[in-house]
Amino acid sequence: MKRIFLVEDDKTIAKNLILLLRSEGFSITHAFTQAEALAALDGNKFDLALIDISLPDGNGFTVCTEIKETRDIPVIFLTASGDEASVVTGLNLGGDDYITKPFRPRELIARIGAALRKSGRQGTVFKIQGLRVDTSGGIVTKNDREVFLSALEYRLLLVFINNPKIIITRSRLLDELWDAAGEFVNDNTLTVYIKRLREKIEDDPASPRIILTVRGTGYRLGDGYV
Repeated sequence: MKRIFLVEDDKTIAKNLILLLRSEGFSITHAFTQAEALAALDGNKFDLALIDISLPDGNGFTVCTEIKETRDIPVIFLTASGDEASVVTGLNLGGDDYITKPFRPRELIARIGAALRKSGRQGTVFKIQGLRVDTSGGIVTKNDREVFLSALEYRLLLVFINNPKIIITRSRLLDELWDAAGEFVNDNTLTVYIKRLREKIEDDPASPRIILTVRGTGYRLGDGYV
């Protein structure tokens, strides 16, 4: 599952973009402001960044500069203005493409696909505590033996490995599972899925080291992640 970093301050646009991108099989991390975006870059891995140029506390150019200095991923700018100066500035800073609002959803998806192909980014392999997740093929192994997960169990695992340094609340996990299932997933169902996933990927499900409970808040990924 490819991971998209979305930086967009308009709540309506952001909501629609997240729904669109998730429907296309992308995992989304969203930041509203320049400050949130720079903070989210710490410890998270992405395959592509989709950045609004105009932000309430700065601009997308600063975010692009930070991305290009620390990682090699394509950046597509979203801009409400098609003026030449903004476009040239973005491209000179290392931006790979730009698209002017309002944009057509299929065009945006096509441009994202083109940027990913051009960058040659393949699926990524994640490892933690003997668990290996190959997102290009959707293959999960534990101590070199394949682990068979349901679609929702796999989606749940991806949420954790895509957010290795973040405490993930139960409400966010409920949103992720509901979106994946296309049906209502309640709090009790989440507890069941966490239990099932631990039984498949932990050495000792009663003393988990991969998916840790943060009491009163939610869960986080354990240590040893690479």
